[in-house]
Amino acid sequence: MDQIKKFYKNKRILVTGATGFKGSWLCSWLLELGAKVYGTGFTPNQNKNLFYNLKLNKRINLKIIDIRDYNKLKKFIHKIKPNIIFHLAAQPLVIDSYFKPIDTFNINVNGTINILDIMRSCSFVKSFIGVTSDKCYENVGKKGGYSEADKLGGSDPYSASKAATELVINSYYKSFFTSKKNCGISSVRAGNVIGGGDWSRNRLIPDCIRSLLINKEIFLRNPNYTRPWQHVLEPLKGYLILAKKQFENPRKFSGAWNFGSSPNSIKSVKKITELIIESWGEGKIRSKKNNFEEQKFLQITSGKSKKHLKWKPTFDIKKAVKVTSDWYLRVEKKNEDPIKITSQQINDYMFNN
Repeated sequence: MDQIKKFYKNKRILVTGATGFKGSWLCSWLLELGAKVYGTGFTPNQNKNLFYNLKLNKRINLKIIDIRDYNKLKKFIHKIKPNIIFHLAAQPLVIDSYFKPIDTFNINVNGTINILDIMRSCSFVKSFIGVTSDKCYENVGKKGGYSEADKLGGSDPYSASKAATELVINSYYKSFFTSKKNCGISSVRAGNVIGGGDWSRNRLIPDCIRSLLINKEIFLRNPNYTRPWQHVLEPLKGYLILAKKQFENPRKFSGAWNFGSSPNSIKSVKKITELIIESWGEGKIRSKKNNFEEQKFLQITSGKSKKHLKWKPTFDIKKAVKVTSDWYLRVEKKNEDPIKITSQQINDYMFNN
């Protein structure tokens, strides 16, 4: 990671969706690397929000902008002149997409179009990473895992919006950026990320932690559904490596990239919950009926990233859950400094894996 640290030092980086869970971890990592970090985001819940717990509102240059507001977004980008854009701003929840399908498509698809269209006239942006999801694939029950060459799809609004976003990124790259030799454009797909500080509704880890903190039973919607779980630092490492590679060689490294978990990380919702309870030291499980369709099995392969980026996941599932649980235990039960804990986990990951 020494080359990564040297590369990012003093680089001007824009993170859209900086106030989100994944965005907060990425901003924290970029600060550890010495980058000049700028962010956009919607006003988050300040009561239990990782971004504010980490005081990132005082550590990066943040602009609260609706990603759908083209003019405000353009003004901000032209003002800060970022070298690299990590585009994470999104409506990230499957269940919410059933209640707000129009917002889901507008935020995820049109928000991405706005960024890419603004970039068409920006000579200062050299690398763009558009974060979508492993759910962008048409899920036909494939057991071997989906590669970047597999068909896009999505039966729920969230998954369909991510597939549409992939098409937008590919279209803009081929239509407007192949002639811009100095700008790389990529989309990245990862699995179900976990990590300390996530308080999103209807996500397994936050729901488990909320129940454990008040000694309530943990209710599971689909205990036997399997997911490719991975710690948030795993795909973020891939994004950082890819952004550097395509900054230096945009033609070679532009395109779609999977950053999936290791095969032994494909576990049921119930198994992950049991590992959390084991790490926490107490807790009980109860199942309840789910009224919304969710994909029963989904796994992506990462052969392309392993071969061309020399990236690979390093945490097994027990380590991923243990590191996640430790963050919540130390911050929520022992009242330790979340900035210190987050920094320790990032540096341990960078230099000990």
